[in-house]
Amino acid sequence: MGLISGVLTLPLAPVRGVVWVADQLAQAADRELHDPSVLRARLAALNEEYEAGHLSTEAFEREEQQLLDLLYGC
Repeated sequence: MGLISGVLTLPLAPVRGVVWVADQLAQAADRELHDPSVLRARLAALNEEYEAGHLSTEAFEREEQQLLDLLYGC
């Protein structure tokens, strides 16, 4: 980027910063969503909730299937 174009696009710098932050947040969320260790921990917590009687069988099976689909990429 040259000096002239840098000066002319200076008012857009805050917008570029916000876009960069949003992109970083999206990447972090995507990594966490597909991290196998996080998914296994969520499965373990779900199982504990079910065994404690806080979830119905239908709710448990539905959420378990969603987590397994994310874990195994189905």
